Amino acid sequence: MSTSQVEKFEFQAEIRQLLDIVIHSLYTDREIFLRELVSNAADAIEKFRHLHLTEQQVFDDRLPLEINITTDDTAKTITIQDFGVGMTRDELIQNIGTIAHSGSKAFVKALAEGARKDVNLIGQFGVGFYSAFMVAKRVKVYARSWHLEGTGHCWTSDGSGSYEIEEAEGQRRGCKIVIELKDDCHEFAGASRVKDILKRYSSFVPFPINLNGEKVNTVQALWLRSKSEIKDEEYTEFYKYQANAFDEPRLRLHFAADAPLAIHALLFVPKDNPERLGWGRIDPAVSLYCRKVLIDAKPKDLLPEWLRFLKGVIDSEDLPLNISRETLQDRSLVEKLNKIVTGRFLKFLEDEAKNRADAYNEFFKTYGLYLKEGAATDYTHRAALSKLLRMESSAFAKGEFTSFADYVSRMKDGQKEIYFLCGPNREALESSPYYEAFKLRGLEVLFLYETVDEFVMGHLREFDGKTLVAADSADVKLDDMPPPPADNALTDEQAKDLCSWLKDTLGEQVTEAKASDRLVDSPAMALAADHMSGHMRRMMKAMSEELGNEPVKVTLQINPRHPLVIGLAGLRTTKPDLASLVAGQVLDNALISAGLLDDSRPMISRLNKILEAAVK
Repeated sequence: MSTSQVEKFEFQAEIRQLLDIVIHSLYTDREIFLRELVSNAADAIEKFRHLHLTEQQVFDDRLPLEINITTDDTAKTITIQDFGVGMTRDELIQNIGTIAHSGSKAFVKALAEGARKDVNLIGQFGVGFYSAFMVAKRVKVYARSWHLEGTGHCWTSDGSGSYEIEEAEGQRRGCKIVIELKDDCHEFAGASRVKDILKRYSSFVPFPINLNGEKVNTVQALWLRSKSEIKDEEYTEFYKYQANAFDEPRLRLHFAADAPLAIHALLFVPKDNPERLGWGRIDPAVSLYCRKVLIDAKPKDLLPEWLRFLKGVIDSEDLPLNISRETLQDRSLVEKLNKIVTGRFLKFLEDEAKNRADAYNEFFKTYGLYLKEGAATDYTHRAALSKLLRMESSAFAKGEFTSFADYVSRMKDGQKEIYFLCGPNREALESSPYYEAFKLRGLEVLFLYETVDEFVMGHLREFDGKTLVAADSADVKLDDMPPPPADNALTDEQAKDLCSWLKDTLGEQVTEAKASDRLVDSPAMALAADHMSGHMRRMMKAMSEELGNEPVKVTLQINPRHPLVIGLAGLRTTKPDLASLVAGQVLDNALISAGLLDDSRPMISRLNKILEAAVK
């Protein structure tokens, strides 16, 4: 350093206020200082790159366009150096000592006036620079402008309200910031700690970043390149890096949009779903970038909650950042970004389902629960999501999927409802008394096996103008058909008398007993008086113990053509005690089929009595 006179300056009043805010309350995490300084360094190099297109005579013109960071664990310092445009003495005062000026801001304005709008710059130098004082006892900035004439200068401050400037000979073009760390910030003098921060926030800065001579940003910002230039192997490598994954992605979506927002997105669907593997609820994992600089690794509101399984990157240069770049100022823009990206992903899934049906069905087996969650909770995208749902059907073999649209295309003339049935598995539903009437009439029924399905259907309500109706609902109205032939079937009067006796015998749990035209092979079925199915009741019980303690009340429908019912009609006269036991068992059997029997212990005692009577 030269022996020239040291000049001392007081910070502008607003700068002193800003320093206090930055040091004590602006940033939530002190490691952000490194991201800010690296971003400023990249801005300075970007300025020089553009400037060199028109200015042929520049100082130190053979320097590489790179950022060099060195750590000294002994001296407890960290140094960030760039070979960008640099600064003169006056620019040091103007850009750091006065808040009204900003190198990047002024440069972008100058480019806009000159019709050069293709520069990629982030932030304002003066503001981001001050984040250094969160970790610094003292900061020195060695600067040398790109102009051929002039010399280097050193700017020094401890952030307390003043700074000094003096000439510094032998400086290279650009800026070198030397930070003497506070006692409680010595961790930032460790190479491994700094490397972790650089990889998290600055991996995709467009210029090489060297840490103690080793390049750390080795992965390209793949989302900004043209799809035609990228190989599958590159996509896979990027996915593994960004998602910290070991598998290969199941699906990927890479797109760019200019309107209504400038967006570059690269999204991946992992091969496996960790929530299905029992790893608990996963967090959002699509990172938000602004011009290659990480803003938030796990933004909660960037995409809907039901898309939390996605991995990848969304980059938008249109998003205005607040002074610390840690939060977004304009929530309406974030919502618009959410809507655009979600819409594009749903359109992508629609194309997959149409053009690669088998692959889409495999995707749905793994991730269908998320789409169902969206269909039940996201009104904005409900219509698009309903088209993507897949389920088994009575019209196809076990394991084959169909959609609502395909179901509608097969509906009978005059049919206005889409029928579905929820249960634990295919076998249980095909043997269910609720399915018998539909099977007899050749009506297709969708089979649903997950607990959430009935909840989803209740929110969807309809598809393409067709009402969604549960096959086990008491409100089902089917066209009249002649009953199947049966020997000794009860007459209408006999059935009416038996129903009256059943109502009296079974007590308050049965609100009504009546003969049914919906039963074919089963003796009886139970319909919940509150229209709540067994699946739904179990969901509600999990949320409310009080509901689970309430005895379920049902309408009991009997099949007057079934041998058991015919025999019970005679047994109530010849052996009334045994008839009462059988009536109770008929009810419990019906409750089991409906998924409404919570406690089977009384049934065991009754069965033993019936068996005892049978062997006498």
